[in-house]
Amino acid sequence: MKNKTAILTPFPGKFAVLLLASAIGIPALAQDAQPAPQSIPPTAQSTATPAITPGREGFWGRVNPFARKKWVKKQTDPINDRLTELDGLNAKNAKDIQDVDSRAQAGIRQAQSAADAANQTAAAAGTQAQQASATAQGAAGHVDQLNGTVNGLDQYHQVTEAEITFRHGQPMLSADAKKQLDDLATSVDGQHGYILELEAHSPLAGSAGIQSSQHFAEAVDRYLVTEHNIPVYRMHFVALGNAQSADANQDPNAKPERVKVSSVHIRLMENSLAAQGAAPPQGAASSTGAERP
Repeated sequence: MKNKTAILTPFPGKFAVLLLASAIGIPALAQDAQPAPQSIPPTAQSTATPAITPGREGFWGRVNPFARKKWVKKQTDPINDRLTELDGLNAKNAKDIQDVDSRAQAGIRQAQSAADAANQTAAAAGTQAQQASATAQGAAGHVDQLNGTVNGLDQYHQVTEAEITFRHGQPMLSADAKKQLDDLATSVDGQHGYILELEAHSPLAGSAGIQSSQHFAEAVDRYLVTEHNIPVYRMHFVALGNAQSADANQDPNAKPERVKVSSVHIRLMENSLAAQGAAPPQGAASSTGAERP
């Protein structure tokens, strides 16, 4: 029995040594079994963000719940540097965008100002064109009016007429003759564009009749000038003697009647253009009682 006990006594000591060796070797094998970090190609390393590879902290591997602050700061510094770089880049991009926007807004405002100025210039040109058109139309109207005036300067029409007779062949105006001349002068007072045509007749033949009829016409002219201030240039007379003036209504084949009474036939003629702006002469009473349009 003593021999068996002596043989078995060393075995427990060896068993304890084996257990201790196993406890020490398992963590080492676990650390050796961890896969090695994959290598990054040189090109990828130059362009990609630098990888952060935490250091190994003993038994706990890459994550150590008892890591020191210095170690944590060492691991986070590259991240903070990268974040700072990104913040700077974002700020630069924002500033560049703001500058581009400011230039674009300035360009838009300048273009709008140029467009507004062009619109104002176009509006002013349109107004000037309208004014020029109105002026041209007014000038055309004046030209037409002047053409009508020029064409109508020598166009006269008869307003009224009177017959002044003389007794006994003497160039003396009777009261009735003066009354007719007064009415005629009153009708043309203040008027323009009229003339008085006087045809003087005498029963005498030849030169004696012409001289006699001229005295009658002069007597009428003298009375109208001295008593009513009728301008001389408005009166035109002709001494016809015993000749009859041509009458458009008379038959050309009929024999003219013989002059029996010494007289002066007066016709009031008016130019409608020269009388513009004034009332037309009023019809004067004639010895025959007739008045023509």
